[in-house]
Amino acid sequence: MNFVVAVADTCALIDRVNGRSVPALDFALANELLIIPPLVIAELVSGATRTNETKAIAELIRILRMHETDYRHWVAVGDLRRGLSMHGVNLTIPDAHVAQCAIDLDATLITTDKIFMLVSNYIPLRLG
Repeated sequence: MNFVVAVADTCALIDRVNGRSVPALDFALANELLIIPPLVIAELVSGATRTNETKAIAELIRILRMHETDYRHWVAVGDLRRGLSMHGVNLTIPDAHVAQCAIDLDATLITTDKIFMLVSNYIPLRLG
C-alpha cells in the first residue's frame, strides 16, 4: 500500500464488520494510519441493527482516531458540494464530509462506494 494516512468511508468499515476483506483498510488499521470522519462514526452506530453488529462496531470505534473538524472544514464541505453540482455530480453531505476529511488530511480514501470514483474526476481525491 502506498499511503501514510487514510480516511475510511462507512461502507468499507461495514464490509469489515461483516467479515468481508478490505485489504487497504486492514493495512491502515494494522499500521495505525486510519482516521475516521465524525459522521462515519454516527453512521456506523446508527446502522447497527443486530446485536453482533452493535458489539463489533463498539469494539471498532474504540480503537479509531477521529478527524477533528472545525468551521473551515464545514464551509469547505459546502463549497465542495456546490462545485461538484456544477459538474452534475450530486454528492450527499455525509459523502462530501468524508471526501473533505481526506482532502484536509492529504489522505487516501478507503471506500467501496463508486460515487467517489466519479468525484475523483473533479477533485484531488486519492482512492485506495
